Amino acid sequence: MAAVRALVASRLLSASAFAPLHASTPRAPLHSSAPRPGARVALVLSGCGVYDGTELHEASAVLVHLSRGGAEVQIFAPDIPQMHVVDHTKGQPSESETRNVLTESARIARGKITNLARLSAANHDAAIFPGGFGAAKNLSTFAVDGKDCKVHEDVERVLKEFHKAGKPIGLCCIAPVLAARVLHGVEVTVGHEQEEGGKWPYAGTAEAIKALGAKHCVKGVTEAHVDQKNKVVTTPAFMCETELHHIHDGIGAMVKKVLELCGK
Repeated sequence: MAAVRALVASRLLSASAFAPLHASTPRAPLHSSAPRPGARVALVLSGCGVYDGTELHEASAVLVHLSRGGAEVQIFAPDIPQMHVVDHTKGQPSESETRNVLTESARIARGKITNLARLSAANHDAAIFPGGFGAAKNLSTFAVDGKDCKVHEDVERVLKEFHKAGKPIGLCCIAPVLAARVLHGVEVTVGHEQEEGGKWPYAGTAEAIKALGAKHCVKGVTEAHVDQKNKVVTTPAFMCETELHHIHDGIGAMVKKVLELCGK
């Protein structure tokens, strides 16, 4: 035991040699100005799984780019039943199952999830909506009703609150239809307007967006469209059949523009 005490004491003594001579003296800042606080961003999910909820790769890419941009993120989802549950191994509905959007979204949020009803634009600088069929099935009825769809009341409220406050909104993949339905005349992109041999399998969505009274802007998968007037930023993501890193880059472009519009 004496030998152990001697060893610990010697290491503590060695460590103290690297301590500053005057601990009370503050170090000079590395830069001349104090760092600005990061943007507070609300991320709105629609479940967990591409066919009946949030597209996981898109949600993950958004979170990675927000983290890199120094943003503070809070994740939300509505506390409602999913439209249906899809067996992702078959791509078919599982008639015997029911799931809750908030509970499923908590899987992506690692448990740190808040009911969408509690989201207020006053507490955040921006809002981002990833895609996945949950945006068209759970956050709205677009998957069933197309241009005649309804948007979940809290989703509509949140979009209108952020828009009225002049705070940026980001949407990717199929989620831009939410903005097209709620914000009349908004400019969005879901990619190209022709299928081009299967590269853009959901190209028909562009016509539905126009029917909703919005303007569709053709963009590539690695690009983001910025509606400067409405502060709405969109990117195609998985509306395009392409390599994952292209999806990741396009979402990065969207997140970058959203954070720039925050001014932080």
